Amino acid sequence: MKKIFTLLLISLTFIQCSKLDQDPKAVMSKNAVFENESGVALYANSFYNLLPASNGIMRSPNDEMSDMLARNNAPDYLRPGAFGPQQSSGWSWNDLRNINSFLQNLNNSSLPTAVKQNYTGVARFFRALFYFDKVVRFGDVPWISKAMAVDDPDLYKGRDSRFEVMDSVLADLNYATQHIALIQDNSRTLITKNIAQALKSRVCLFEGTFRKYHTQYGKGNTAEKWLREAVDASNVIINSKAFSLNQGDKAYRNLFVSKSPIASEVMLANVYSTQLSTLHDANWYWTSATYGIRGSFTKTFINTYLNIDGTPFTSNPNYDKMVFQEETKSRDLRLYQTIRTKDYGRINANVFSLSPPLFSYTYTGYQPIKWVLDDRYYDTNSYNDNVLPIFRYAEILLNYAEAKAELGEFTLADWNLSIAALRKRAGITNTPLPTVPDAYLQAKYFPEISNAVLLEIRRERGIELVLEGFRFRDLIRWKKGKLLEMAWDGMYVPKLNTHIDLNEDGTPDVYFYKGKLNVDRITGVSYMDVSATIGTGQVNPFQLEGDDAGKIKWSSNIVRKWEDYKYFYPIPEPDRLQNPNLGQNPGWEMN
Repeated sequence: MKKIFTLLLISLTFIQCSKLDQDPKAVMSKNAVFENESGVALYANSFYNLLPASNGIMRSPNDEMSDMLARNNAPDYLRPGAFGPQQSSGWSWNDLRNINSFLQNLNNSSLPTAVKQNYTGVARFFRALFYFDKVVRFGDVPWISKAMAVDDPDLYKGRDSRFEVMDSVLADLNYATQHIALIQDNSRTLITKNIAQALKSRVCLFEGTFRKYHTQYGKGNTAEKWLREAVDASNVIINSKAFSLNQGDKAYRNLFVSKSPIASEVMLANVYSTQLSTLHDANWYWTSATYGIRGSFTKTFINTYLNIDGTPFTSNPNYDKMVFQEETKSRDLRLYQTIRTKDYGRINANVFSLSPPLFSYTYTGYQPIKWVLDDRYYDTNSYNDNVLPIFRYAEILLNYAEAKAELGEFTLADWNLSIAALRKRAGITNTPLPTVPDAYLQAKYFPEISNAVLLEIRRERGIELVLEGFRFRDLIRWKKGKLLEMAWDGMYVPKLNTHIDLNEDGTPDVYFYKGKLNVDRITGVSYMDVSATIGTGQVNPFQLEGDDAGKIKWSSNIVRKWEDYKYFYPIPEPDRLQNPNLGQNPGWEMN
């Protein structure tokens, strides 16, 4: 939906200021804009630029730095000594100034009260979204609720407590849910009451769990309030009956490759169009060997997908040594709609052909397809016109379930409404309320969690929302940053010097060997040297765990180190030098 507006009216707002960026300037009269509703509506459209675009959804930094995805190189943020205040970014406040100027001028206008309340609600929705992003990234930030003049004493103020700022964010969201007039939008591109509730659900779940698990702040006694707000906001959407889970063949995948929003489940989306020249680059990004991060799922994550009968895949005693062809059979249908497996194919010049995982792209064998259109036409540039959902009903069900479980109030009815419904949509035939904690989830991810239901909710959240921009923030709020050190493991290779047919179509796809290749190359086969060293003796990043067989291990020679001060990014050094009152987040002072 990304609405790009070149508006003369934006010159009403204050260009950057030195507390935040640089001195503000007012450059035109507001009368032409704020004395009629059409002018106000046009101005309000500029706020839509705050919604995440393609690089915030289908290739979000919140997924590119996660425990689920191997990539071509380790993020600088996790490499010792590679990231600090000099490399930090994101301390930009132009959008806030635009919103606050709008609110101030709208309040002083002579428009009818109902009109002012509606557009105030829209503006405060976007202010809440703006501040939520800033708090998640930096922690303490200055709360600014006015359009400041050049001589305003707050231009150089310090930062306010993140907890106080979040109280103000909640107040903005409550106002938005009460006063935004639009209830339903069939285009799924506009902010409505339900979208305000959806953001409230997301924000309150984050804040409630952050306060619960980050015990060092002593805010655990306030977590319940936020979790109840998350439940209440989710309940408003659920009880409205305005949305439901998409159903049918490939119901999950269709949500991400459709050319228009699937309105039953998608609540808000970025809509792209060739006719309007608004396109994105999902295919290019997720299929190119040179463009993007070559993101590949880890085996540890793929192991969390259940069997189709509802049993854990990891309950099989040989799960860790099952070859790709076997481990991808009889599993949660979302697995086949998220990675390349047996029946996946591509279209080239209207000709369909099966396409196995390509080791010219994937490092682990688990190659994503979630956002990728099947036609190869889209692979070489920004040609994609499939929609990118921002809010969808599945997230609301997951938010509701997690908040209820954290409150200790989760019931069988809640399970059937949320997790069981998502699993039934994924083809899973047996979805009972769990009573025993899953040993694999505890061993690999959450040893501190003994609540069987909460473990399953976290499993479901990881699978259902993968590559939609949630995972890094989930790790932050759960205080699980250490998971970012998890090994980048891949499919099990049973034997070297053997052609392997990954999708069982009768033709080989990959061949693993060490040292000298002693067979003639076959067109279409990837030949992967897994020797310990390559070239002139440099460490080979692509190896196996064992000498002649074992799981793929990728870039195990590159250190990824998590430190707890990294739960917040550092204040960028140029901004801190411009305003020393900002201080620096603890732990980053010497970086």
